[in-house]
Amino acid sequence: MQDTIILKECDPKFKYEVAEQPGGEHIKTCFACGVCTAGCPVSSVDEEYSPREIIRMIVLGMRKEVLSSSLIWRCQLCYTCYATCPQDVRFATVIRALRSMAIKEGYVHPSFLKRMEKLDEEAQKMRLEMLARIVDERDKEQL
Repeated sequence: MQDTIILKECDPKFKYEVAEQPGGEHIKTCFACGVCTAGCPVSSVDEEYSPREIIRMIVLGMRKEVLSSSLIWRCQLCYTCYATCPQDVRFATVIRALRSMAIKEGYVHPSFLKRMEKLDEEAQKMRLEMLARIVDERDKEQL
């Protein structure tokens, strides 16, 4: 993350543009309590990843820094943030809005999107396999 913020490079309309995106409207209710970061499984293994910091950058109008950042692609869209947020911010949907904006504004190379789609497919496959094992183990315990 960036320590120094140059105000003349900030876009004061950015947070409103994010709020206009499908899923982005929830950004308006955030008061930066940090519960999203505390419960985030990605932030627990990647100290650079912080939903709270991403929200801060949005509010400060750091459009280029947010949309060009690899951080918006690290979210696993697990919705833990949604389950724990006292303000119903739904950070995962905000991330989807940011990703969409990054794509539309040309911050993402098409080859990257193909790699991300493949990664998402593999992650979903792993989730389903894990769920099937859990259900199978539970069924065996009930016998």
